[in-house]
Amino acid sequence: MLPTLPRLLPSDFPAIRRHRPKTLQVNLGYRCNLSCVHCHVDAGPKRTEMMDAQTIGLVLDRLASGVFETLDLTGGAPELNPHFRELVRGARALGVRVMDRCNLTILEESEQAGLAEFLAEQGVEVIASLPCYLEENVEAQRGKGVFSASLAGLRRLNALGYGQGDRGLVLTLIYNPQGPVLPPDQGALEHDYKRHLQTQYGIHFDRLYTLVNMPIQRFGSLLISKGRFDEYLALLKSAHVERNLASVMCRDLVSVDWRGRLYDCDFNQMLGLDMACGAAGAHLRDLDPETLVGAPIRVADHCYGCTAGQGSSCSGALGG
Repeated sequence: MLPTLPRLLPSDFPAIRRHRPKTLQVNLGYRCNLSCVHCHVDAGPKRTEMMDAQTIGLVLDRLASGVFETLDLTGGAPELNPHFRELVRGARALGVRVMDRCNLTILEESEQAGLAEFLAEQGVEVIASLPCYLEENVEAQRGKGVFSASLAGLRRLNALGYGQGDRGLVLTLIYNPQGPVLPPDQGALEHDYKRHLQTQYGIHFDRLYTLVNMPIQRFGSLLISKGRFDEYLALLKSAHVERNLASVMCRDLVSVDWRGRLYDCDFNQMLGLDMACGAAGAHLRDLDPETLVGAPIRVADHCYGCTAGQGSSCSGALGG
C-alpha cells in the first residue's frame, strides 16, 4: 500500500484546540469480514490486531469516571473482538450511551448468532454502513453479495424495533461517495434513501450520515496509484468552510487504538499521529481528561476532509 502521510505534511490546516471530552471512540481491532475500497483503516479478514481483555478493562475504568457520555465502538468490525459483548454490558451498566459502527453483514455471520438481539437488548445505537441504496454501487465498493447481506441485516434490525422511531433503538445509515468527490446534501440524500429502501425493500431507518472519503490508507493509496491524489486534496482544500472548524469531532472526542494508545481522531490513529499533548505513545492508563481541555490538536491536510463543503465527522455532516 502506498504511504499517504508524506503527502499530507507539512500542512496549512488551521490550528485548533480541544474542548472538554465527551466521546471515547474505541477501535477494538482492525480485523473485518470485508475489505472495502473506501476503508480508511485498511481493515480486512487477515488483520490480526485486536484489543485484549486488560485494555478493555481500562476502557471501562475510564468510563466509570463519569467524564465520557458516549462510547463509540469501531474497527474493523468491532463485533469480532471476543470481548465486545462484555464491554457493551459494562458500559451500559454505567449508564453510558453506546454506539456500534456495524457493517451489517456481520449480523449474518454464523458465529455471530444472537448479535442483533444482543444489541437491541442493551439499547445500543447502530451506525450501519450502507454506502449506496443501489446494489451495483455497494458491491463495487464492498464486494459481491454484500448488498443482499446488508439488506438481510437491516431487516433483522427492523424486526427487533430498530429504525421505527424508538429513541432506545436508533438505526443510522452511513453513505460514502463512490470516488474522489464530495457527498451530496445530507438531508436530500436521506430523503432519497428512505424512499428507495422503504419502497423497494420495506426497510426503515432513523437518519443518514454522509461521510467524506479520507485520502489516507486504502482509499488514499488508490488515489495515488491512479494519479488523482493531488486533485482530490485540492478539491477538499478548495471546499474548506471556516465555520465547520467549530464542530469538528476531534474537539470533544478521544480516539483509542487496539493497544490503548490515544489519538485526536480515528483518522490520525490510522496515520500514526499521536496526540499533540503529552509524550508520543500516550496511553489510556495515563488519560486525565482535564488536561486535554484547551490542548492543541494534531492536524495535517487530510483534516480538510472534515471541513469541506457541508463538513464531515463521525456524526455526519456538520451543516456547513
